Amino acid sequence: MPDDKICCAAGRRPRRQRAIPRARPVDLKIATPSSLRIGQPFNSKEVVIMTDLTTVEILWLEKRIENRLRFGNPVSERILSGNRRVLSFTPGSIFAFVRWTSNDFGTVLSRVDILRAATPGRPYSTVPWISPGGESLLRLSSWAKVERVLRTIDAVEALGINPADAAPDYWHHVHNRLSVNETPRPYTRSRHQIWLRRRRIAS
Repeated sequence: MPDDKICCAAGRRPRRQRAIPRARPVDLKIATPSSLRIGQPFNSKEVVIMTDLTTVEILWLEKRIENRLRFGNPVSERILSGNRRVLSFTPGSIFAFVRWTSNDFGTVLSRVDILRAATPGRPYSTVPWISPGGESLLRLSSWAKVERVLRTIDAVEALGINPADAAPDYWHHVHNRLSVNETPRPYTRSRHQIWLRRRRIAS
């Protein structure tokens, strides 16, 4: 006897097969600087394809957190709120990121990073507030060392040179010298011209 007749004989109505619902299409979105939502969860129905841009979240919370850009050439900026914004950098561009954090007992963190924005296919270091990260040229902590780095940046700017365009090897040199409490050699226009020629040849 067929199954549906057995069900009827038992006094039960036959079950109807439910139609399988059609799958809803998934929206593919390319995460551009204007659509990035740093620190916020994406909708679970979205598949996000990251671009090659490196993003840096700038944040200021009075007496608590100060994340700021000391130098760099962002290609776009997105304002998230009055004290929070996101800057985007192209692969290989150089920028300085300064972080300061405190609590009720005083300063918790004082740090400066000079990074080369991540390039697809090349290794990079991860840094909080930066996505995905970058090649570390300089990384120093404690206010005394951070202050010396800031003075070194000021000296490069005094030459009329954008620190983002300075030779990357120079920032390695500054890191190595300040790490052992030595004074780095000053950056010079002649050194800068040599670097610019090398960069033109390499490109």
